[in-house]
Amino acid sequence: MTEVKTVALVTGANKGLGRETVRRLAGKGWQVFLAARDRERGGRAAEALAEEGAEVEFVELDVTSDESVAAAVKAVSERVDRLDVLVNNAGVGGPMMSPADMDADALRVLYEVNVFGQVRVTHAFLPLLRRSERPRIVMVSSSLASLARGADPARPEHGFLSLDYASSKAALNMIVSQYARALPEFKVNAADPGNPATDMNHHTGVHTVAEGADAIIRLATVDPGGPTGGFFGSDGPIPW
Repeated sequence: MTEVKTVALVTGANKGLGRETVRRLAGKGWQVFLAARDRERGGRAAEALAEEGAEVEFVELDVTSDESVAAAVKAVSERVDRLDVLVNNAGVGGPMMSPADMDADALRVLYEVNVFGQVRVTHAFLPLLRRSERPRIVMVSSSLASLARGADPARPEHGFLSLDYASSKAALNMIVSQYARALPEFKVNAADPGNPATDMNHHTGVHTVAEGADAIIRLATVDPGGPTGGFFGSDGPIPW
């Protein structure tokens, strides 16, 4: 009997954490769709991974566009009959600005990607996910979203002020909680990749992308008895 492959899609995956997540999942023998808004870069990333023997295909997907997301769903539906794992990795960071100087327009830019984009993609792919026997959704969050850690002067999150980014990830955490309660047949969790060195932080992070992807991979591969509606880093649960 032919083994049924797990099918996954990772957004924002032409580089950094997203690309590493695709590489790791494909390395498990999964069929993985590498989704990115830049057709040229995304296509090159998928081709490079495919040349390594991975079953990876590129899908153009801009999380801020209803039309782009709908086209991506159509493209994936023409290739597979279901989606087992959705990793909402696409995200942007904001300018280094004091909360007192941040206005609503600056905040809206990040929310369009980090919050609205995640809901747009998840909602659009739900029909394909519902066809899976073990549907899983991973939202890539941040420990900066933790109210408990932000309130603790002993934690590094306390000293990092980022009204737009931190609040967008806190909103995403509540979205995870809401989805998990509304979709009990799913496993829906938030992953904190730590502080990997990526383009978003100008490669100033203290972790490698491989280390950052650990929590994402763990939640993407969670077993049927595993958690849902939680917030996890590589070392375990993170307080809300």
